[in-house]
Amino acid sequence: MLQIQNGLGSANCQGIRRRTALKAGFLGLAGLTTADLLRMQAAGAPIQKDKSVILIWLDGGPSQLETYDPKPEAPSDYRGPYDAISTNVPGIYVSETLPLHARHAEKMVLVRSVHHGTGDHFAGAHWMLTGRFGSTSVNLPQKFPSVGSYVARVRGPNQPGVPAYVGLPAAQSVYLFPGYQGAAYLGQAYNPFDVNREQSYLPANYTAAINPPKCLENFTSSASTQAASRVDLLNGLDTIRKNLDHSGTMEAMDRYRQEAFEMILGGRARRAFDMDQEDPRMADKYGRGPWGRYTLMARRLVEAGVSFVTVDMPHWDDHSNIKEGHGYKLPHVDQAVSALLDDLAARSLLDNVLVLVMGEFGRTPRINNGQPGIPIPGRDHWGDAISVMMAGGGLKGGQVVGRTTDKAEHPVDRPLKPADILATVYRVMGIDPQLAFKDHAGRPVPILDEGKPIEEIL
Repeated sequence: MLQIQNGLGSANCQGIRRRTALKAGFLGLAGLTTADLLRMQAAGAPIQKDKSVILIWLDGGPSQLETYDPKPEAPSDYRGPYDAISTNVPGIYVSETLPLHARHAEKMVLVRSVHHGTGDHFAGAHWMLTGRFGSTSVNLPQKFPSVGSYVARVRGPNQPGVPAYVGLPAAQSVYLFPGYQGAAYLGQAYNPFDVNREQSYLPANYTAAINPPKCLENFTSSASTQAASRVDLLNGLDTIRKNLDHSGTMEAMDRYRQEAFEMILGGRARRAFDMDQEDPRMADKYGRGPWGRYTLMARRLVEAGVSFVTVDMPHWDDHSNIKEGHGYKLPHVDQAVSALLDDLAARSLLDNVLVLVMGEFGRTPRINNGQPGIPIPGRDHWGDAISVMMAGGGLKGGQVVGRTTDKAEHPVDRPLKPADILATVYRVMGIDPQLAFKDHAGRPVPILDEGKPIEEIL
């Protein structure tokens, strides 16, 4: 896989440097995804056209106690710096860091009993995003396709002229692009379409100007430039034709390519990505920082017909100073998620859009004494108690699924695995998780080999 020498050389807590971890994902030829989808549809694959997913990915591992599973009665060294607050559903509480969430609890399902048992960033991210144990910190390459890539492969976009799967600003996990949000053996055509790799992995308090998506340069260029771009793109496609499925005739291949250009040169994608068309008052509701901006763009994309969108909200690995570390990020999540749920409901989209908020694992129930050089209490990695928020998509909201110990250590009721979360997503999307696709060795591998949908919320 192509390596990108880009960005700072800082290392994460497991010693992986961003400079060496960034990887190339989607090749920038957006038409490939559409062309492969059209080929699949022509082969008779049934496509359902009414559901989509927005995954808000909290890369680094958010604390369950500071978000969706507060323990106000626990000892202070477990409880942490924040209290719990009641929501608009009697008996359901969230951290006081999420006051806007509390107004939407009737739309939400708080799953508090997810666990996979690993504190490895890479293993945890791979498990949460694919439903399978696979990659680890000592064996980084992705082993199985992500949930977004399976949605792109099986469902395609809900409307022609847009990608099936988009990463905002770029889909990643643990410094890897697309990381475990990629397609693995499904092929690069089902990797996420990254909107802006050059401005990615943005913190909540990022204040520099956010550049328009690069794809808008193609969408808005002059007719002559578009014609030249079309020739360049055709030439680029010709150079990689050997990587495509040659089962169709040349005439069919030309038709697929021509229809794929509609995504680049047509109006639907241009309008969806162009944030200048959005009411500034709506942008204020989501928040003017990158997390709010890209969550609003996610709404625009699913409304235009994109089936799966990932919004990257990184930097949750707060081994020290949990109060300041989580404390400055959570208001941005709170505002963006609340605005998204309001917006979807106002547009009568909430039942058709599943919103998912999660990271690769939780944090240690007992607060530590900080880390070398930063002796301020924080929380370490914890794979035995993970909270996931789900909303919309036709789910029965106003519920809590599962329960952990009084110190949020591990599940004591309704223990669930990452595959159960993804099986629920696939049920919402009308995808059979027993569908099998050939891996690199030619062996058929089902989408999931374990996991059941959470029936009580469906």
